[in-house]
Amino acid sequence: MKVLAADGISPKGIALLQKEFEVDVRDKISAEELLSIIPEYDALLVRSASKVTAEVIGRAVRLKIIGRAGVGVDNIDIPAATAKGIIVINSPGGNTIAATEHTMAMMLALSRNIPIANETMQKGEWNRKKYVGVELRGKTLGVIGMGRIGAGVAKRAMAFDMDVIAYDPYINEERAKSLGVTIGTFGEVIEQADFITVHMPLTKETKGMISLAEMKRMKKGVRLINCARGGIIVEEDLAEAVKSGIVAGAAIDVFTSEPVGLDHPLVGVPGIILTPHLGASTVEAQIGVSVDVAEGVHAALHGEPVATAVNMAPVSREVMRVIAPYLTLAERLGGMVVGMADGAIEEVEVTYKGEIMEVSTGLLTTAVVKGMLNPILEDTVNYVNAPSLAKDRGITVTERKQKESKHYESLISVRIKAGGKDLTVAGTLFGTEGRIVRINKFRVDVDPHARLLVCPHTNRPGIIGAVGTLLGRANINISGMQVGRTEIEGTNIMVLTIDHDIPGDMLEKVKAIDGIFGAKLVNFYAI
Repeated sequence: MKVLAADGISPKGIALLQKEFEVDVRDKISAEELLSIIPEYDALLVRSASKVTAEVIGRAVRLKIIGRAGVGVDNIDIPAATAKGIIVINSPGGNTIAATEHTMAMMLALSRNIPIANETMQKGEWNRKKYVGVELRGKTLGVIGMGRIGAGVAKRAMAFDMDVIAYDPYINEERAKSLGVTIGTFGEVIEQADFITVHMPLTKETKGMISLAEMKRMKKGVRLINCARGGIIVEEDLAEAVKSGIVAGAAIDVFTSEPVGLDHPLVGVPGIILTPHLGASTVEAQIGVSVDVAEGVHAALHGEPVATAVNMAPVSREVMRVIAPYLTLAERLGGMVVGMADGAIEEVEVTYKGEIMEVSTGLLTTAVVKGMLNPILEDTVNYVNAPSLAKDRGITVTERKQKESKHYESLISVRIKAGGKDLTVAGTLFGTEGRIVRINKFRVDVDPHARLLVCPHTNRPGIIGAVGTLLGRANINISGMQVGRTEIEGTNIMVLTIDHDIPGDMLEKVKAIDGIFGAKLVNFYAI
């Protein structure tokens, strides 16, 4: 079998493949040349330069796998590859240590004024008294997001004798205890920490989560680090907070828009350290991602499972024909339960009833977990790594099957335990369209392909109108509504399909309406 290695794949990764396969190395390859030669190859390795378009994939008559030496796969047409049965893999863990260590380097540089001290020394100045720093020992580090990088930073910070308090609404106490960190609310973390480091994905919920309002709640002398995603910290607000002394300093590696020019609000602000997105830029990381993807290609060409596939793991054609229509529904059910959960998820139980239980449903269970983890993790979640990511977070996943389904040909129910409470959501197919038909004991008929506002409430006149009026005054359009009831007299649930995001303060106003028991916004666009 033949492998094409493009875009400067590390020689160590190439050497691993050359032991068994014929490898052609083309460090610089034009789009026209790639189109011309791709029919000859069984595997393709790229970095970011080569664009693996639908046209390229269409000509790839032998291609079994595409490997991206890095995290992002924007240069690969994944739907086209999946439709043709080609596995696409990346290397999400290859830069974990690099990003972790860069965070620590930024924290140390910030605490000891290293960049400005060096800059003035190079000018012949000796400002020993001017650049007195602070020690990490005895300080409290606030970690926003406890994925692999956040956990790695916490571990290293504790070696510096720092106390670590972390905010991650989806990590349970058992996992936190194993990491040796204290779990707090977002408010507790930002109010108690001396240093705050961000390790969250950039989503609609996390974008701008640290603005001037949050900075004003922080301890005097706090220092902020962001080596995760640009946009989580509001850059204009950070510049103002540092200039006014609300924040003592900041170290930023990622930006809302890159590259950064001289007109950027953080450029030239004393007390702010900037680096040009260097989190993954180490020799070891560049080698690591190449070796990781080479190992994945090696496994795939031997017909073995690939741990870093970003599209679905292979299943038999017969099983896929049965389960394919249910995959999106299963992901939406996972997204629904996590969107409605209060607290860290501890258990997930997926039950299959009716005809669907007759086939292997493992991939559907993985789809549920994928939909559940996608909105909350910085890591890329796919059909292969979702089970291990759930295990890493101390979430147990079980599967049950029942032959009979009273009202539907097939029914998928997802029950979770979160914050000590059980929550169940169930769905089925109406033709080829997935529908949510039960939320806890409430019967509903909901299209799970938009934003949903879910409000349990007392069954009496005026409540639905009050919610609609409140949202209407805020120019938030309601495009659909369902009201479900249970056997319990007087108890209903309202499910509204919303065309626009609902700000947090507006959600609180909905909750405050007399007769509303709670309000949850489930955003399926994050899945």
